[in-house]
Parts: sequence; C-alpha cells; structure tokens
Amino acid sequence: MMKRRVVVTGMGCVTPLGNDAESMWQAQKDCRNGVGQITHFDASRFPTRFAAEVRNYDFESMVENPMRFADAGRNIRFAIGAAKQAVEDSAIYDDREFNPARFGVYLGAGEGQQDFLQFMNLVADCSHNGVPDLQHFTQDFIEKMNPRFELELEPNMPAGHLSSLFNAQGPNLNCLTACAASSQAIGEATEIIRRGDAELMLSGGAHSMIHPFGVTGFNLLTALSERNDSPTTASRPFDLTRDGFVLGEGAGMLILEELEHAKARGAKIYGEICGYGSTADAYRITDIHPEGRGAISCIKMALRDAEFNEDEIGYVNAHGTSTKVNDQVETMAIKGGLGEHARNTPISSIKSMMGHLIAAAGAVEAITCLLAIRDGVLPPTINYETPDPACDLDYIPNQPREKKIKAALSNSFGFGGQNVALILSEFKA
Repeated sequence: MMKRRVVVTGMGCVTPLGNDAESMWQAQKDCRNGVGQITHFDASRFPTRFAAEVRNYDFESMVENPMRFADAGRNIRFAIGAAKQAVEDSAIYDDREFNPARFGVYLGAGEGQQDFLQFMNLVADCSHNGVPDLQHFTQDFIEKMNPRFELELEPNMPAGHLSSLFNAQGPNLNCLTACAASSQAIGEATEIIRRGDAELMLSGGAHSMIHPFGVTGFNLLTALSERNDSPTTASRPFDLTRDGFVLGEGAGMLILEELEHAKARGAKIYGEICGYGSTADAYRITDIHPEGRGAISCIKMALRDAEFNEDEIGYVNAHGTSTKVNDQVETMAIKGGLGEHARNTPISSIKSMMGHLIAAAGAVEAITCLLAIRDGVLPPTINYETPDPACDLDYIPNQPREKKIKAALSNSFGFGGQNVALILSEFKA
C-alpha cells in the first residue's frame, strides 16, 4: 500500500529576523542579525545580557478582539500570528469542500515570557517587604489569582487557541520535546495525514524563554554565550571560538496537506515532507551522546522513510546551536548519517542570525529549507571566522550561496536526548 503523500501549502512565522516568512527569508539572504540587548526585563546583572527578541510585532492587527488574549503569553501571540499567515497563505477556506473535522493541529510549543513575569508579579503582590508572609500568603494568592492565568500556563493552550480560532476540529495535540519540539510536531502531523486521520494539519511551534527564569536556567547550565561586548557576533556555530548559544523567541507554522486533497482544490505547493526520523540518545538529560548515536540513527531513519539515498540531500539546515560539544557532535552525526556524501553537502545554521528559538526553532528552519529549495539559494552561517578542526565540513560561511537543490535535511536535537530529522523536497507530480 502506497503512503499518502504530504505537501506544504501554507507557511507563516514571527521571528527576530522578520514577522512573516518572506521578510525573514530576505533577512537571511542579506545576512542580517536579529540579536541585541534584552529589553523584556532588566538583565544588567545577568551573565548574559542579550538575546534575539521579536520586535515590531503588531499582534492587535492579527485578531478581531485582542482583549480576548489579554492573559495570553508571548508564545500564544506569536503562534496566532504565524498560524494566521499560514492559513491565509494556504487559502484552505476558499475551498467549498473544506471539512473542519478533517483539519487538525499539532504543535511543539512551550511557555511564554509573560507567564513567568505574571507569576513573579503575583508572588510579589502577596508578599510583605519582599518576603512571603506564610500565614496569609496562600489566601492572598488564591484571592488574587486570575483563573485564566493558570489555564494559559498549560502547554496545550497554544494548540487550543488555534483550533478555536481556525475551526480545526480534527486531532489537536502538543508535544514539548525541548529544542526538537516543532520538528517533531511536523513529523507527527505528517504521520496523522499519512494514516488517513486528517487531510489538513496546522503544525509548527512557538516559544519565548527570554525571561529571568529562562536566562538564569541556561546560564547555570553554561549553555548561553556571554559575549556581552559583542552580541551580534555571539552566535557563531561551528566556529572554533564559539562559547554558547543565543536565546531567541518566535513561532513558525505550516499547513500540511494530503497531496490529492491539495491538487483537487488547486493549491499552491511549496514542497513535500518526504522523510521523518525520531530517536532518543538514551544517554544523559543535558548532554548529547558523544558519538552522536541517536542523531545518526535519526538521520538514517528519515532517509529510509523518504526512500532517499544520501547523495539526494542537497543541503543540511543544521541544529547548529553554537555550543562547543553540540556542533562537534552534530558534525559527526552528519558524517555518520550521510556517509561520504557529507563532504560534498553544504550545511548552515540560521541560528547564527536569529538565535535559538527553542521549541519553535525546527519549524522556522523547515520553512527556510522550503524557501531555499524554491529559490535555489542556501542561507549562510554568519560570524564564522576561525575553522574548528573538529568541525571540518562545508558550513556556507558568511555569505549565501546560489545552488539549485531538490531536497534538504533539517536537524533538531533537544535536551532529554531528543533527536528529529526532517527531509523536505521539491514537489514532483
């Protein structure tokens, strides 16, 4: 029995490089940088004082009743904006045969910055001289707690909001597998369509961890760059002098559609989701396996799923976080997954320009792969100055490269040993 084919018919994003897919893509081709000083809170005493924030985002123009989302975190607002773009881009509502029961949502979404700030402010409100009065704290907290605030903290809320806004009555799910989340969501949404449980899926991710808890946590894990004297050069994947990743935020959303359904309504097709691999390192919670065991297996699984040979991959959009160990192990994993072809395959990390969007990163990187295939342009790894002998592949340094490709591999690896690989290709009738 032949697998049902899954194509991409709509896309949208909200990122530090632009608040729609085309402006983000142009910024990548122009080698722009979205990193700057943190403005969401006073970070002057933090080891890391910069991040890649979303700027000039007009959420109010995205919805008819913005007050409905007054308690929603930044992640939900980003998700709504990116999803609205994707839905409109796909023109699914122009189809007179549109069936909401066959339209689902699968996200990889995490907490939003506003969630934590509201909680901290509420705790401060219920304290005296900065210290909780335990005798009265619980009662004060209950009286002042907004019940909607507790709901908005639930990780499935972005998916819930989107299903309500877009009348998606099919499967509705959210996975939070750290930095692999939105890639995993796209892979699992693809499987839902393949097995016939939906014709359309809105899939992607949204996240914002640019808040005191998020920055503190990553600083304590020694994962963030502390290049405060030069924030715009801090994210330097695969460079010998890399010292950690740059925290970003945003959302990326795609409309996935069963091929015959898309053809029947005359949909514009960006490309096809051909392969999906998902594995676990089964090693440590915070460390990738030193030999790339799970990542290699994941890439090979995606190739098998796509029924592709290694030499059919024309470009790799790397996870490329700009941390010492991860970039080195990912280089090993690409060699292990693609074999000798790895030496001839251009690779880049767009995190060099927009930082790490955590749960949203994979979806934005999948969008980048589809646009690279469409335009025959591969985005660069900026800030690449000093080659690392342990990272000895072609990382497209500092300038985009014109090259016509037919298929791309997108890697996403996350804390907890999560590994996801997606293979995206041009559409072939």
